[in-house]
Amino acid sequence: MAKQTVAEQFVDILVRAGVKRLYGVVGDSLNPVVDAIRRNAAIDWIHVRHEETAAFAAGAEAQITGNLAACAGSCGPGNLHLINGLYDAHRSMAPVLALASHIPSSEIGLGYFQETHPERLFDECSHYNEMISNPKQMPRLVQTAIQNAVGRSGVSVVTLPGDIAGEAAPEKSAETALVTARPTVRPGDAEIDKLVALIDAADKVTLFCGSGTAGAHAEVMEFAEKIKSPVGHALRGKEWIQYDNPFDVGMSGLLGYGAAYEATHECDLLILLGTDFPYNAFLPDDVKIAQVDVRPEHLGRRSRLDLAVWGDVRETLRCLTPRVRTKKNRRFLDKMLKKHADALEGVVKAYTRKVDKHVPIHPEYVAAVLDEVADDDAVFTVDTGMCNVWAARYISPNGRRRVIGSFSHGSMANALPMAIGAQFTDRRRQVVSMSGDGGFSMLMGDFLTLVQHDLPVKVVLFNNSSLGMVELEMLVAGLPSYGTANRNPDFAAVAEACGAYGVRVEKPKQLASALKDAFRHKGPALVDIVTDPNALSIPPKISADMVTGFALSASKIVLDGGVGRMLQMARSNLRNVPRP
Repeated sequence: MAKQTVAEQFVDILVRAGVKRLYGVVGDSLNPVVDAIRRNAAIDWIHVRHEETAAFAAGAEAQITGNLAACAGSCGPGNLHLINGLYDAHRSMAPVLALASHIPSSEIGLGYFQETHPERLFDECSHYNEMISNPKQMPRLVQTAIQNAVGRSGVSVVTLPGDIAGEAAPEKSAETALVTARPTVRPGDAEIDKLVALIDAADKVTLFCGSGTAGAHAEVMEFAEKIKSPVGHALRGKEWIQYDNPFDVGMSGLLGYGAAYEATHECDLLILLGTDFPYNAFLPDDVKIAQVDVRPEHLGRRSRLDLAVWGDVRETLRCLTPRVRTKKNRRFLDKMLKKHADALEGVVKAYTRKVDKHVPIHPEYVAAVLDEVADDDAVFTVDTGMCNVWAARYISPNGRRRVIGSFSHGSMANALPMAIGAQFTDRRRQVVSMSGDGGFSMLMGDFLTLVQHDLPVKVVLFNNSSLGMVELEMLVAGLPSYGTANRNPDFAAVAEACGAYGVRVEKPKQLASALKDAFRHKGPALVDIVTDPNALSIPPKISADMVTGFALSASKIVLDGGVGRMLQMARSNLRNVPRP
């Protein structure tokens, strides 16, 4: 019986770790690995058109499933293309293993054709980044990489020279058990007692939730009910905490809406639950703050803390809720709920006034209609820029939908590649790429990946022929827009030329039927919607120091931003407010 090669052993370990596919572009230094995949029925090679897409797709798959996903790039330029998607996966805490194939090991350090140094290049976007220079390092090095990616929720990079990949692996050693899931972590009793004391001493408590509340919706609601707390959220917390939430006061930050800002500033105690919310200008500096997070490096890096609690949100609340005293007074909660509803009433007109007749089409209207016609368990992947605004304000979470994007890294062109990874996890589930024309055209080549693999992704293209968020940034700086205009083709015709379904929408009355027809189509589809380039947004609270790192404007030509069905939710929650 022939001995295994290093490449075959690598692929076997991936399969044992639960990896079902490897995204990438083939290349000579990768050939031994790709051929090993060809001969292994338990894993697929997913051919994409750009390695950046491979990394984004793997990151999206990991976010949707919670399991390890993998991507690969050939030596030099090939694996360099992975880096942007890996940064995004790492900052999104998605467990991804990246294979960086390398030049022949005998040529490393001698300026060989396509030589780079992956073991240096990927340090900042990974928890683990090492090179296999000897077959005897297999499988322990790959096992260590997997356990870093899964255990620390991020990226691991394995660099493998092509010649080493083709060598015979050492005699198969005993298979070591692989870590493929994270444990739950609860704080010590002393920390719980300190948090109980803070809560019991406070008259007005606000909860502000991030992505760390995933899987803890019931626990957060029970806790909020017991302490009569309004519940706000960051963008990455929206899908986990906003639905079925009678304590909802909206979202804070530059894409924010509602009364979340007021609730976090007018309380006695602010509790940050599973959030690494980066915009400290929106956080108060004159109230007591406690933070709960499973990643200790997040504790206190955005704001001054009175108490740092290291633990998983769900497990922490399971320990905490029975210990705190039930608060009877809900005046603060009711006040914030009323403020929230009033705030939404004031901006909802921004997208309802004659919007069904406005040409070019208001993007807010597009997002509102999309929210209505999309499946209840759809996955939305969202381009950075104005699509973030429309998704944040119009896509209604319900506990079954997912909304993912480059929310921490802020990369352009992420929506289509992420949709590829999301769709591979379940071909029957509706996956919608909310793409801007700038982001879509940047990695448009991978629309062909949808066609090649017959992936039924639906691309909803917000086509305003401009880099809308960049124009807004220029407006903030008092600059005329320059270099932001896109001369676009008929993207629907491009889609049809690629072998997909395409339709172009220029009038509001065509929109709903066009979306429904595209969603009924069994294969990949693109809906090219010509939208108003002047439809922009501003956050609910503005100060000079909030502009750093993102765009906002107080100009009256900029819309206040509608809120879709969130107004209905806010009105519904007011039923919980006692009347005099």
